[in-house]
Amino acid sequence: MNDSIYITALAGISSLGNSVEESWSSYQTNKHYLKQQEVNGTLEWISPLGEKSKQEIELLRNSDLKYRNLDDTVLFSIFTARNAVAQAGWTTKDNFGVNIGSSRGATALFEKFHREFLDKSTTSTLSSPTTTLGNISSWVAHDLQSKGPEISHSITCSTALHSMLNGVAWLRSGMADKFLVGGSEAPLTPFTIAQMKALKIYSHETDMYPCKALDLTKKFNSMVLGEGAAVVCLEKGFSENALAKIEGIGYATEILEHNISISSDAKCFQSAMRMALGELNAEEIDVIVTHTPGTVKGDLAEYRAIEKVFCNKIPFLTTNKWKVGHTFGASGMLSVELAILMLKHQQVIKVPYLDVLNSPSKIKKVLVNAVGFGGNAVSVLLSI
Repeated sequence: MNDSIYITALAGISSLGNSVEESWSSYQTNKHYLKQQEVNGTLEWISPLGEKSKQEIELLRNSDLKYRNLDDTVLFSIFTARNAVAQAGWTTKDNFGVNIGSSRGATALFEKFHREFLDKSTTSTLSSPTTTLGNISSWVAHDLQSKGPEISHSITCSTALHSMLNGVAWLRSGMADKFLVGGSEAPLTPFTIAQMKALKIYSHETDMYPCKALDLTKKFNSMVLGEGAAVVCLEKGFSENALAKIEGIGYATEILEHNISISSDAKCFQSAMRMALGELNAEEIDVIVTHTPGTVKGDLAEYRAIEKVFCNKIPFLTTNKWKVGHTFGASGMLSVELAILMLKHQQVIKVPYLDVLNSPSKIKKVLVNAVGFGGNAVSVLLSI
């Protein structure tokens, strides 16, 4: 890739914690962060923020009158953006853009205002623009006093990695010096969970691990929703504080047979991974952080795509969805967080219910995958 792009800061908030240090500590155990909670009158598995993180978000919400009516997706974004920009040392004098996407956006507020409309045939003046998708990046830009541009989008579950693609493109074009990119999601709402249950992909597991992401022997779908956000700072050219280099990017969209499915061997993933690899030998990849949401067909399709690309030299495979659930539009960047932490600490994170025989002795290159409803796949290759 011409004009090398580096990740110079990283921040996240999820059930793992609200700092990279807390996230890494959470990865050191075989404990998951899923719990059962009553939703629509039944107990459902979810992966919410911890109490400490919830308190941080409430402090942010109450710190400014303008923030009190914002959706959690926006507040998660502001919280992580502040942390990332502080790490990178960016100021209001820097010319940086913001692209933070979300699969569903302000779904909690939308559901609230929609109920209000059904009950009263009227709604609050705040129902717009607080429920628009552009609400996220614009509020982050306001909070950071950045000069722009501000971009928001939804490409379902590959949203965060598409944000990274956009940031790379802007930097390589010369139209911006720095870019803040990522994804945010707060999907733990009654309607959203009802939707996933209607698709018959939600977990009803009762054993030790409710979400069996990457378990190719499972007989039942086991997706669990989680909430959170993650962002990174991108800069062109090497920096002393660089966390990782974006060595390759790949993307593809496949023709669908069904509006939520991908092919049995995930042709979109095959194309995206090959594009990200470029001229590299596939054997140089040490780890793949898979998308694997915990569904029977989705997990198997991605694995078959990996087999097609890597043949009998499949790298070490891991995922974090068994631990934090599926955070939709934020999931790809939370996977990037895991990838960067493994690169930094030179330690793979194993999935506890899987047998692992191919742990690498060194971690130099990690491939991160994401795909969304609609067959929009992205693969990002990170190296140190």
